[in-house]
Amino acid sequence: MGTYKYSAEFRADAVALARSSGRPVSRIAAELGVNHETLRQWIKTAENAERPEALAESTRDAEIAALRKQVRELEMERDILRRAAKYFAGETNW
Repeated sequence: MGTYKYSAEFRADAVALARSSGRPVSRIAAELGVNHETLRQWIKTAENAERPEALAESTRDAEIAALRKQVRELEMERDILRRAAKYFAGETNW
């Protein structure tokens, strides 16, 4: 089964319908012909977009992830250099 692309207008209308009606999300999704988890994700995305601090949180989370990756790389480089220094120190007769 292929992936389907829905227009932004369709997504916004689906989210508005889900919010305004008191019916379960799964029933609305079935009526629209969309997977219920897809509709839930659209609703969650819309709620996060409405919060001003959500953008700051996502930016901060991305920065933290990048810094953690950099720390892992630097630790690996440090360990390689330590092993190399230990190896070469053992070979010299100073």
